[in-house]
Amino acid sequence: MNSASQVILETIDSQALRDNPLGDPSRRVVPVYLPPGYSGSNQAYPCVYFLSGFSSRGLGLLNDSLWDENLPQRLDRLIQSNRIRPLIAVMPDCSTRYGGSQYLNSSATGRYADHLLEVVEFIDHRYRTRADRDYRAITGISSGGYGAMIMGMRRPDVFGLVADHSGDKYFELCYKPDFPGFLRYYERVGMEGLRQLMENPAGIRPRRGDFFPAINTLAMSSCYSPNPGNPLGFDLPVNPETGELDRAVWARWEAHDPVYLVNQYAEALSSLRLLYIECGKLDEYNLQYGARIFAQKLAQQGIPFIQTEFEDGHRSLGYRYDESLILISDSMP
Repeated sequence: MNSASQVILETIDSQALRDNPLGDPSRRVVPVYLPPGYSGSNQAYPCVYFLSGFSSRGLGLLNDSLWDENLPQRLDRLIQSNRIRPLIAVMPDCSTRYGGSQYLNSSATGRYADHLLEVVEFIDHRYRTRADRDYRAITGISSGGYGAMIMGMRRPDVFGLVADHSGDKYFELCYKPDFPGFLRYYERVGMEGLRQLMENPAGIRPRRGDFFPAINTLAMSSCYSPNPGNPLGFDLPVNPETGELDRAVWARWEAHDPVYLVNQYAEALSSLRLLYIECGKLDEYNLQYGARIFAQKLAQQGIPFIQTEFEDGHRSLGYRYDESLILISDSMP
């Protein structure tokens, strides 16, 4: 009889995050899902890395919900119904005080791309994995989808399968609409209030409607336009007094936009065993348009991919993992 699945909470003492600029913890808790039968066998298993969205981390994927499955429950159902092969699921923590790292290395936040590779090395050393890119997938929703795509572009030697659910793309439509909210926040609180927000976002109460646009703009600035010479640690894409777009800073943001990276990483993207992109047609952050642009650019380069749109918005999309996990499982050797 196969043993039940297990979730183990690993603690990883990260060398990459030691002495990071924000003073965020370098010890990270990483949930690891082991499939039914793992403890009673000598088999090696494929791995899927699940990247969390902005303001979340791996532990959030374990949350109990009244109306939805959490990730281990979803994996149990899919494995037990033979819709996917047994696999190990890893849920890293690449969060920052500002809410997220976009899974990038940044002088303003820390070396989160490097940390993610640390996690892979740790898991391959500690568990019976198929330690090969053909058996190692990466996926995520929202900022997690962005991170999955960027890692697939930059490290196809590590991750051979990518599934991007509603990932950040075409920054023109997904981030610029937040700038007026950021400016209104600044208008209320000034630079001192902005610094208080950066120092302790969790302590801001009440959180008015301009809270998210403000913290999101700050967080993305820390990822896309870091600058050690700026007292904030990064450059803002807009002048907080006038609202004028700083085109030089904006160009630095766009250098991280997947829709402008397809040509640069065409060979890497073509090498993937699976490149899956999806987005809801009603996405509140306009990410469906970025997904369409991205798909067009992939097609122009002759890069194989699967694109899907569905009737939903941006939130509570864990159920969409049913689609990508089946494709991931079927696409492995």
